[in-house]
Amino acid sequence: MVIDANMYWFPEDLFSDEKGLEQFLAEVPHARATKGYLKQNDNGVKQIVIEKPEGYPSLNYAQGDYVLEQMLDDLDKAGADKALLKLPGCQEWMSLDTCKKFNDGMSEFSRRSNGRLIPLAVVPPIASQEVYDEIDRCRKVLGIRNVQMTTHYQTDYLDAERFAPFFEKLNEQETTVYVHHSPIPVEYSCLYEYNNLRRSYGRCTDQTIAVCREVFSGFFDKYPNLKMVHSMLGGGFFAIATMMFPQQAKTQEKVQRFETQSNRVKENFVNHIFFETSHAQPWGKDALECAVKILGADHIIWGTSYPVRKEWLLEGPACIRGLDICEEDKEAILSGNARRIYGLD
Repeated sequence: MVIDANMYWFPEDLFSDEKGLEQFLAEVPHARATKGYLKQNDNGVKQIVIEKPEGYPSLNYAQGDYVLEQMLDDLDKAGADKALLKLPGCQEWMSLDTCKKFNDGMSEFSRRSNGRLIPLAVVPPIASQEVYDEIDRCRKVLGIRNVQMTTHYQTDYLDAERFAPFFEKLNEQETTVYVHHSPIPVEYSCLYEYNNLRRSYGRCTDQTIAVCREVFSGFFDKYPNLKMVHSMLGGGFFAIATMMFPQQAKTQEKVQRFETQSNRVKENFVNHIFFETSHAQPWGKDALECAVKILGADHIIWGTSYPVRKEWLLEGPACIRGLDICEEDKEAILSGNARRIYGLD
């Protein structure tokens, strides 16, 4: 079995629903230097563009990219059996009413796909009974048992105290939480001007910050039943994972400059944090093999960010199968880990 653990979903009817589009764009946090608008390309295709900061596009939703029949056809061409449905970066600012509509839309896609497309619920991380009711509706009525979030909301990462009651609810239900990258981190003044620096490295920086804050804040001591799956390989976290958990110095030092973490911190990292590739090919063979060596194949889940580039889906399974790792590890990355961590079996 092959599972794409990151296939984007967006409501196609929003491109023609003037009232619905107006509501969606009105929720974009303009006060946070973010701008959303509709434009039409030269070929007539409509596109919703999110700029952050204004003048610098970070998210693009194109009409015709989220058609069920095309999505299923591309899954077939890739030799993939199933896919997890995520939202393409708009989780950060959507109201509860909009989240409900998106949950219903993803659920309908799942039904029409005969269960090949598996949604993750989206709600604002607010401590309110209405939000809790929507989580319960997703689980009991729509059959959506896990949740998708973004790395930060406004200026707060997920370890912020204001999110504690929300995570207590998810912890009670032993939820797996997919953590999608934001377009750029909270602090971005030095990296927004150059497109690849902003759109690629900015997302990696945001994910690395998010992973570290969860690990070092005692997040999983408070919520021991949660599993967090971070996109973009946690921002390439494998490159710094060993450095972030230093051993005790072998010689006597006059000044202890680094915090030597307890075994408990490392255990929480290993037991609760997992990494989704968010497309494999751009990382390259050497980096992916390094990620497997450092993080462990049992902690890596294949995902494509479809339809950002369709080749990441169509060529993705072959990319993973071409790695110099054992067949058991390839199977785990392509489907086994997703089945286990999200409870798909």
